[in-house]
Amino acid sequence: YHQSCTIFFLVLIQFHHVFSTNTLSPNDALTISSNKTLVSPGDVFELGFFKTTTRNSRDGTDRWYLGIWYKTTSDQRTYVWIANRDNPLHNSMGSLKISHANLVLLDQSDTPVWSTNLTGVAHLPVTAELLANGNFVLRDSKTNDLDRFMWQSFDFPVDTLLPEMKLGRKVNSSEKEKILTSWKSPTDPSSGDYSFILETEGFLHEFYLFKNEFKVYRTAPWNGVRFNGVPKMQNWSYIDNSFIDNKEEVAYTFRVNNNHNIHSRFRMSSTGYLQVITWTKTVPQRNMFWSFPEDTCDPYKVCGPYAYCDMHTTPMCNCIKGFVPKNAAQWDLRDASGGCVRSSKLSCGERDGFLRLGQLKLPETSEALVEKGIGLKECKEKCLRDCHCTGFANMDIMNGGGSGCVTWTGELVDMRDYDA
Repeated sequence: YHQSCTIFFLVLIQFHHVFSTNTLSPNDALTISSNKTLVSPGDVFELGFFKTTTRNSRDGTDRWYLGIWYKTTSDQRTYVWIANRDNPLHNSMGSLKISHANLVLLDQSDTPVWSTNLTGVAHLPVTAELLANGNFVLRDSKTNDLDRFMWQSFDFPVDTLLPEMKLGRKVNSSEKEKILTSWKSPTDPSSGDYSFILETEGFLHEFYLFKNEFKVYRTAPWNGVRFNGVPKMQNWSYIDNSFIDNKEEVAYTFRVNNNHNIHSRFRMSSTGYLQVITWTKTVPQRNMFWSFPEDTCDPYKVCGPYAYCDMHTTPMCNCIKGFVPKNAAQWDLRDASGGCVRSSKLSCGERDGFLRLGQLKLPETSEALVEKGIGLKECKEKCLRDCHCTGFANMDIMNGGGSGCVTWTGELVDMRDYDA
């Protein structure tokens, strides 16, 4: 009798494992009480409910969320997406269902607290799937294209960018811009103070890290290989970085090279750092591969106009050759926010020339002008003909000597020196 009970118990465990699924059908529901989850093909990601207790809340009540995390044996889960981060359930009576061709998260009163909120016509039945790359998608029965979805979680990032996700926006579209927003705190997934946003207006595009509405860091623009202000990107041997800039969209994305044992993600932390975190299946411990801001030269406009920051000099702010501190007294007190001014006026003639500045983060490009069809020589001539031109550079360094022309006509701000 004892042996038969033991065999029956083992059969139950195996039965549960075999029938784990990555699909939610219209007849199914995920509920908090059932503890049922969806597991992606390859067993990397898991979708289900989880709870947190906010220490600062007066009542100390639990808050329940629908989210996706890495399915590992680690004691501490790593969450990569949350549906209802700013509208949690307040007890364990929630459920996720497909209703009227939408995913709907319901509370104990069957009141929706989150929905995919689609209004178009769909061919029923509609199913939801957790894909191998961590994307939670909704598709209808008539869709033969496996990469075409009615809705996908990749279009609604939280604080994490996974491989194949994009940050940016569709051109001439009402779709919400894809940005990263930090958690409020390490234990509170609601929207926090920090965000990482791609500037998609103008001719060039660069990421800004914001604290609320204030800029605190800038990557400088994409130069065909990497973001100019992130030179270490060229050392990321296992990451393929891509920047999309066409008539349909402006966006950044990345993939992990052909090594499926490596997992990598970008994370906007609640303390204000953009982090690149990696781990392997064999060593599930997370390693901080890289994060920024890195040092005291990284903060936005730390040295003011026509000045650059150098970690190897004292003081760290330096005027460009031909410029002097705008306020010498402030400069002596290590306050370089006023920047520098020209030591002598330009003649706007043959006596004017250019100073080559290598290994430098390009100045902010929000007001820069771009001409893609000319090279560096023509770019220099163009700048010389314009008495308002303050500097020029290549737009794209991918093709050896570079191509394209960027010119500045305003103040040169937010520059720093990098080691060769």
